[in-house]
Amino acid sequence: MVSVIIPAYNEQENIENTAKVIGDILRENGNEYELLFVDDGSKDRTWEIIESLAAKDNSVRGIKFSRNFGKEGAIFAGLRSCDGDCAVVIDCDLQHPPELIPQMIKMHEQGVEVVEAVKSSRGKESLFYKMFAKSFYRIMNRSSNVDLDRASDFKLMDRKVIDALNDLPERITFFRALSSWVGFKCEKIEFEVAPRNAGSSKWNFRKLVKFALNNITSFTNFPMQIITWLGVLFLIFAAVIGIQSLVRFFSGTAQEGFTTVYILILLSASVIMIGLGVIGYYMSKIYEEIKFRPRYIISVDTKDRKRKETDHENGTNG
Repeated sequence: MVSVIIPAYNEQENIENTAKVIGDILRENGNEYELLFVDDGSKDRTWEIIESLAAKDNSVRGIKFSRNFGKEGAIFAGLRSCDGDCAVVIDCDLQHPPELIPQMIKMHEQGVEVVEAVKSSRGKESLFYKMFAKSFYRIMNRSSNVDLDRASDFKLMDRKVIDALNDLPERITFFRALSSWVGFKCEKIEFEVAPRNAGSSKWNFRKLVKFALNNITSFTNFPMQIITWLGVLFLIFAAVIGIQSLVRFFSGTAQEGFTTVYILILLSASVIMIGLGVIGYYMSKIYEEIKFRPRYIISVDTKDRKRKETDHENGTNG
């Protein structure tokens, strides 16, 4: 059986269509499946629609968070809760083409443990967004040795891979990188990013920056390396200024004033403050990790509700 994990946040316009489209594709190909919607604390009718679908169709299951914990939490909740021999993570807006799922399943049946769908292009994104994404992935690739070029969350994973991800202890997660970091036999297939079926993107500039900072600091030490190189550059600059000042002093051409001193003090203070800020940011991440709070809190699981209803009916009939 294949579990299709679908994170959802304020996706009331997409839930029914997504369930129908993916369900029809899998049924036509004779695949046993479950559609696992994870409601990430939506404020619209997303959960109401998921509950309604789960009540009508035993292949649909819903998990509701107590509040918004973010897409990473929703993905890992789905991985922890799914029952399939393999799982596919896909976006609710169908920008990831569900038509590829049967092909991914066939590749899995041939022994591939991770089938990663990569973008052939970034679709209709703004120039700023494309540049931001390109810069982010370049930093991740060079500092972590994990190739995230054209990567997406759309991928199929064998049960062994799912168990390996579930065993990772960290609280701050980056699914796209961790699913590559764990290894296993992997093959890639390309896809074109489709336009959203309905609704609008939940990402904005502030969320993108926060997402990038969280993932860079949780997966690499790149900011620490920047501070080190700034220190080296400042040392070279200070040595050049120092030599120049000594030459002028001994040659009698030194000018009065403290311009050089001011420059050195400002530069050194700037580097120190930036360094303290980076160290403080890493310390805040360490603090979040050692508190060991859960990545998410599940308030409702339709599977548990169905089980209780079945047990109640059996008890009544008995």
